[in-house]
Amino acid sequence: MPPTAETPPAPAARHRVVIIGCGFAGLFATRRLRRADVDVTIIDRTTHHLFQPLLYQVATGILSEGEIAPATREVLRRQRNARVVLGDVTDIDLAARTVTSAGGGRRRVTPYDSLILAAGAVTSYFGNDRFAEHAPGLKSIDDALHVRSRIFTAFEMAELEEDEAARREWLTFVVVGGGPTGVEMAGQIAELSHRALRENFRRIDPSSARVLLVDAAPRILNGFHERLAAKAAAQLERLGVQLRLGPLVKAVDAHGLDVETDGARERIDARTVVWAAGVSGSPLGAQVAAQVPGLELARGGRVPVQPDCTLPGHPEVFVVGDLMALDGLPGVAEVGMQSGIHAARQIRRAVDGEAEVSRPFRYHDLGTMASISRHFAIVELGPIRIAGRLGWLMWLVVHLTFLTGFKNRVSALFHWIVSFLGRARAERTFTVADAEPAAGDEEDVARDREWAA
Repeated sequence: MPPTAETPPAPAARHRVVIIGCGFAGLFATRRLRRADVDVTIIDRTTHHLFQPLLYQVATGILSEGEIAPATREVLRRQRNARVVLGDVTDIDLAARTVTSAGGGRRRVTPYDSLILAAGAVTSYFGNDRFAEHAPGLKSIDDALHVRSRIFTAFEMAELEEDEAARREWLTFVVVGGGPTGVEMAGQIAELSHRALRENFRRIDPSSARVLLVDAAPRILNGFHERLAAKAAAQLERLGVQLRLGPLVKAVDAHGLDVETDGARERIDARTVVWAAGVSGSPLGAQVAAQVPGLELARGGRVPVQPDCTLPGHPEVFVVGDLMALDGLPGVAEVGMQSGIHAARQIRRAVDGEAEVSRPFRYHDLGTMASISRHFAIVELGPIRIAGRLGWLMWLVVHLTFLTGFKNRVSALFHWIVSFLGRARAERTFTVADAEPAAGDEEDVARDREWAA
């Protein structure tokens, strides 16, 4: 009797990795899985990878959005095991190991074997979400383009304005928040008004613009050594930026903001207010934390994780980047890159069958820096502290290195040469709708003030 052929066993399904978010943590994790025996699905509400530290340069006309936000599909075009899905994640089910997202009018459920939650952070108004209408944040390309429109529109409206008091409102710019983003933003608005827009207008003098940096803390740049922060403050004042340290913002409307210092209320009239005062973790952090018994969110809505970046009780779920709360690590790009790489390595070890999979995340601090103005930046590398032109050159090199893609680096370098050696700002375009901003409904303004009081 001839032997019967056996049915060959079905090939084992490949390990499924879902990554939520394509910022620094998500992108670096995806790249690290390039040669792994896994299928990677990246789900994000946008289709670009954002180099967030340079958003303020898009907002002030130095760089275009494409130079700091290349298309994710282009970046990952050669990574055959990675798939990009446009969608807004609405639900994460830890028990079923599924991620539900919505996009294009469709609802998708994506199963996973490993999940990397790299959803990042959003602007925080510290419970005063009403401020968002008149004080946009700076966390996305949409934010940066909106702020850019408001800044350049303000100069155009000032040129048209007949009333001197109203003109002063248009030429007053307030940045709320004394961290790196706020400091860099205030410095560039000052340079824009005093240098880049000179001789562009006939009825107004752009250099007469008033730029204020408001923060409730006693000094700016709390994450830097006090000596460096003092040098940054001195440079801002040389640029004409007025530092208002100590006041709490109590109300924001279409014509300015109310601040309070030691119980005394003060009104600042300004048509352009930019919010750079704080961030909080993505709401997805709260959603996953609610599914872990006894787990409470850390300060800023961040998710406490195990030493290996996994969610307590769920070794298949990694929380990385700005959303991760571990050892007091800051929400900076380097933490995102390194934690994303660490999560990918953990998954590769598990897929490769290594006995020792779980290893603690070790962060290597490569220093922090902030660019105050052209030719002036501060850099802190452990005990090494640099301020001035050398710091600015180091800032240029580091940011060029981490920009994604050769074309983006060349284009950014060209625009930096034009803006920093010359005076021009290449990216000053805004739409017709942006050129006709509403003056602000006076009843709404009055109601906002009454509510704040």
